[in-house]
Amino acid sequence: MQELFTFSGLISHNHYWIYLSHMLLVTLIIVTLAVLTVKSMRLVPVGVQNMMEAYLHGVLSMGRETIGKEDARKYIPLIATLGLFVFFANFIGIIPGFEAPSSMLDFTLALAIAIFVYYNYEGIRRNGFVKYFGHFSGPVWWLSWLMFPIEIISHISRIISLSFRLFGNIKGDDLFLAVVLMLAPWVAPLPAFALLTFSAVLQSFIIMILTYVYLAGAVHISNDH
Repeated sequence: MQELFTFSGLISHNHYWIYLSHMLLVTLIIVTLAVLTVKSMRLVPVGVQNMMEAYLHGVLSMGRETIGKEDARKYIPLIATLGLFVFFANFIGIIPGFEAPSSMLDFTLALAIAIFVYYNYEGIRRNGFVKYFGHFSGPVWWLSWLMFPIEIISHISRIISLSFRLFGNIKGDDLFLAVVLMLAPWVAPLPAFALLTFSAVLQSFIIMILTYVYLAGAVHISNDH
């Protein structure tokens, strides 16, 4: 995608600079949304406040079904911010002159590692080191020698699945859009933009729900395990 025009490319053609500048732009967009939301809070929300409250309500409803009401409220700052960050990191690549930070494997890998470290940290903090890693052995003690390494591999594979899923989907979307723009730059992109916007929303939803699921599995350990 280096041959495509980007506004950041006017400053430097270094691909890491282009992705970093777009990631900082995404951060600026989210901070701006947060400031506009709390700038003039009203009892009856309107405008940006109404939109953000609807979004937070949706994230909270998702969490109640996955991790319970109390923990859903506790982790909503993390999940909601994560969802916004991934959405705008995906969506910005649809706009001509910009490139999606999430189409870079370094970005998605760092995101997946951060999620992995955080949910394991929460599991250890809530349950203790011994109990948390003890549940990796499964409910049957004489199968612990087999279950423990399987669980470890399963958890590590989450880093790979999270990072490559997001990277592969967004990189594929970017390549698809580039081909469409080259073949029919005035007509064909219109339905493509709608499809890629839906994909950006879907990938954000997947990241949020999987993070909730991983947190639920880490903090709610059954007494039988």
